[in-house]
Amino acid sequence: MIALKARADAWLGRFTMYRLILWVLAVLVVYSLVLNVLGWLTFGLPEMLVHLLLCLGLTYVSSRLAAVLFRVRPHSESSLITGLLLYFLFWPTELVPSVHLPDLAGIALACVLASLSKYVLAFRGRHIFNPAAAGAFIAGLTGLNIATWWAATPAMLWLLVPGVLLVLYRTLKVLMACTFLVVAGSIACAVLLRGGMAFGPALWQPISQQPLLFFVGFMLTEPLTLPPRRWQQVALAVVVGIFFAVPFNLGIVANSPELALLIGNFLAFLVGQRSGVLLTFKGSRPLTPFTTEFRFEPRRPVRFLPGQFMELNLPHSRSDGKGRRRVFSMTSAPGAPEVTFGVGTAEPVSAAKRALLALEPGECVRGTTVGGDFVLPPDAGKPLLLIAAGIGITPFLSQLASVDSQRRDIVVLYLAPSAAELAGSDVLEASGARIISRVADGSPPPSFMRDAGRTRIDGDSLRELVPDVAGRDVYVSGSPANVDTLRAAARHAGARRIHVDSFAGY
Repeated sequence: MIALKARADAWLGRFTMYRLILWVLAVLVVYSLVLNVLGWLTFGLPEMLVHLLLCLGLTYVSSRLAAVLFRVRPHSESSLITGLLLYFLFWPTELVPSVHLPDLAGIALACVLASLSKYVLAFRGRHIFNPAAAGAFIAGLTGLNIATWWAATPAMLWLLVPGVLLVLYRTLKVLMACTFLVVAGSIACAVLLRGGMAFGPALWQPISQQPLLFFVGFMLTEPLTLPPRRWQQVALAVVVGIFFAVPFNLGIVANSPELALLIGNFLAFLVGQRSGVLLTFKGSRPLTPFTTEFRFEPRRPVRFLPGQFMELNLPHSRSDGKGRRRVFSMTSAPGAPEVTFGVGTAEPVSAAKRALLALEPGECVRGTTVGGDFVLPPDAGKPLLLIAAGIGITPFLSQLASVDSQRRDIVVLYLAPSAAELAGSDVLEASGARIISRVADGSPPPSFMRDAGRTRIDGDSLRELVPDVAGRDVYVSGSPANVDTLRAAARHAGARRIHVDSFAGY
């Protein structure tokens, strides 16, 4: 099972989150066209093709024009995702016997407004609302067209369900999604039961004919409009689920999926990083032969907790097909004058990392999101075991630079191919934590580290190296395959509280 999961993680790790969502939506579009040809959807193929071209074309063109207007680099991948979402939100307009011009105008307005919302409905470079939801909601207020979320049809479920599961697994939002589905589904079912529907149909109808799955898979979990911590995201799912499913009508405004999402977006904005992060590149230095530390000076203070990550927007002309946004763990302590990132730079280097390596001092990079739950417990009395495999040491460097290890009982187990690839030795030594290194080639580690030799780390050897492992909170960081193996070893050694952070490797 671990080997199968490792292969799946390795395959998914080839795609950035945005590229995966784009591909899944594209597959669903093709599937919808096939369903229409088979007669399972009744829009008409010309209508669907025109609708698709309208949504994609207008969001792409308007996004690029808005980027020129606001003097920023356009993000084509984001505009295409927005266009595909609007394709599924609005009913394709009839073309015969006559074109319904108000319907077309409403869709066109939603596309343009969605693009503009990224820049107009924004605060210090961070857009507040999901663009597709904002465009659909405002267009609905004009009366020209109203979002119908037609992706919520039983025939679409055959590919919608696996597509949503794939996205939620890749984005680590399964808990948030399940919370929303339970809350919104239960309320919707209760409303239908109160209206006289039998229990079975009342349970099935919200899943098959309401856009719960599409909503949670592609819109609620959109990362740029989420709060940074998992518990905040779960709480947000409860609130949005209530607004999604409870019927209400306040004049021209009634409950709708897009309104529920916009309310959630605003609440997330209040608790998260409330502005975009502009970073000025200061320089870099090698941490190991295959790891580089990049230093940036933020224009405004960055709010983050040790162990969290930042997503960087790295425009580059020669894309490798993975988009330009990448997630990196911060290695600096909160409040430090510079924000630093430790990045694996072994060949082959991705196009985005080449753009990072090519930065000149004084150039600026934008950070889009800050978040993550790989943070140490606030109780300083809890003993900790930090297990790092290779580049997985990076979040621990921020944590060790931020805590008083003289007051905390911390053991670090660091696995590396060779002693030369033990990154952050200065931070590790200064931390005062007990450091154990396992170097695969048998080369001697620095003198302040306890040498574990070439021992294979399993449950028995881990218990021998750290006899009280069962009483420690265990944190494991590294590649998905290493994390799975080391988590299993920690569990076999008796650890009960295990936290993990997997690096996809792009």
